[in-house]
Amino acid sequence: MKAIVQDTLLIILGMEIIIGSLGNGFIILVNILDWDKRKKISSLDKIFTALAISRLAFLWSLFLFLLVSELYPSLMITEKVLKITSIFWTLTNHFNIWLSTCLSIFYFLKIANFSNSIFLYLKWRVRKVVSVTLLVSLLFLFINIIFINSYVIRIDGYKTNLSYSSNSNDYVQFSRFPLLTNTMFTLIPFTVSLTTFLLLIFSLWRHVKNMQLNVKDSRDPSTTAHKKALKMVITFLFLYTIFFLVLVIQSCKNEIQHKNLFNLLLDDIAIAFPSGHSCVLILGNTKLRQASFPVLWWLRCRLKDVECLGP
Repeated sequence: MKAIVQDTLLIILGMEIIIGSLGNGFIILVNILDWDKRKKISSLDKIFTALAISRLAFLWSLFLFLLVSELYPSLMITEKVLKITSIFWTLTNHFNIWLSTCLSIFYFLKIANFSNSIFLYLKWRVRKVVSVTLLVSLLFLFINIIFINSYVIRIDGYKTNLSYSSNSNDYVQFSRFPLLTNTMFTLIPFTVSLTTFLLLIFSLWRHVKNMQLNVKDSRDPSTTAHKKALKMVITFLFLYTIFFLVLVIQSCKNEIQHKNLFNLLLDDIAIAFPSGHSCVLILGNTKLRQASFPVLWWLRCRLKDVECLGP
C-alpha cells in the first residue's frame, strides 16, 4: 500500500513538473515571438517572461535534484554538489518569489485608485518601482547565499573529522538549513504581496461605494479591472500561501527524507504554485489566452485522431 501511495505521489509530482514546464515554456515562446514581431515588449510581458524563465529553471532544478538524489545519493553530500544544488535552488526560488511579488505590485499600482500623493508618485513610476524592488531583492539574495555558502564550508570542515554518510544527523541539518533561510527570506515578499492584496480590496470597496453614491453602473471599466485583478491576485496569494506554509513545515521537520510519503505530499502541494499559477496567468491574460486557442484546438484534433486509431 505504501509503495502504491508513493508511486502515485511521484506521478503527480511528475505531472506537475510537465504542466509547469509546458505552461511556462508557452508564456516564454509567445512573448518572444510577439517581441520579435512588434520589435517592442511591454513591462507586463517582461515580468511574465522573466517569471516564466525563473519558474522553468526552478522546476527543472527540482527534477534534476530528485533524479540525482535517487540515482547517485552519495553525490549529495560532497561540498561541491551541496554548494551547486543549494545555491542554484536558492537563486531560482528567489526570482520565482520576487518576480511574482513584482507582478502583484504592478497590478496594484496600475489598477488601484488612491488620492494619496505617495501612491500617485509610485503609480506614475511603476516601472521604476518594479526595478527598484528587484534590485533591493538582490541584497536579500546576496545575504542568503552568504549564509548557505558559509554553512556548507562549516559542514565540510566538520565532515573531515567524522565518519559521514547521507543518513547522518549533520546531513539532515544541512538539508534543513537552505529551507530555513529561504523560508525566512520568503516572508518579506509574502508580506508585500499580502499588503498589496489588502490595499487592492480596499480600493475596490471604495470605488464600488462611490459608484453606488453616484448611481452609476457598477460594471464600469475601473470596477471590471479591479475585479479581474483581484481574481488574479487571490489565486496567486492562495497558491503563494500554500507554498510558504509548506516551506515552514519542511524547515521545522526533524528529518529530511525525500522518499518519505509526507515529504512527497508536501512537494506535490508546493509545486502547485509555480505550475498552477502559470496556467492562471495564461487564462487571465488576453494575448496568452488567445494564443492558446490554436494549441488547444491542435491537441483536440490529435486526441480525436488517436481515438480513431484505437481498437
